[in-house]
Amino acid sequence: MNIFSFLFLLLIAAITGSIGAGIAGRRRLGCLTSIVLGFIGALIGTFIAQKLNLPLFPWIKIGSHPFPIIWAVLGAALFVAFLNLFSPSKK
Repeated sequence: MNIFSFLFLLLIAAITGSIGAGIAGRRRLGCLTSIVLGFIGALIGTFIAQKLNLPLFPWIKIGSHPFPIIWAVLGAALFVAFLNLFSPSKK
């Protein structure tokens, strides 16, 4: 994987992570947090989709590495919603 593919993969992970966090009600997360959420969301979303026998589309293929867009967003939203259960509420 060359440097441009890696940077593009980080960009896609940041976008999917921030969208997933926005769906779950979190705003103003940093770039690094969004990237981590995108990758964790891709892992969680793909795992859930495989266990439920759901189709694993659409993928963005970056170099030889596929990245599941929809499942990354849904997985990130589920992960942030789970983390919101343990965070104190803001008043």
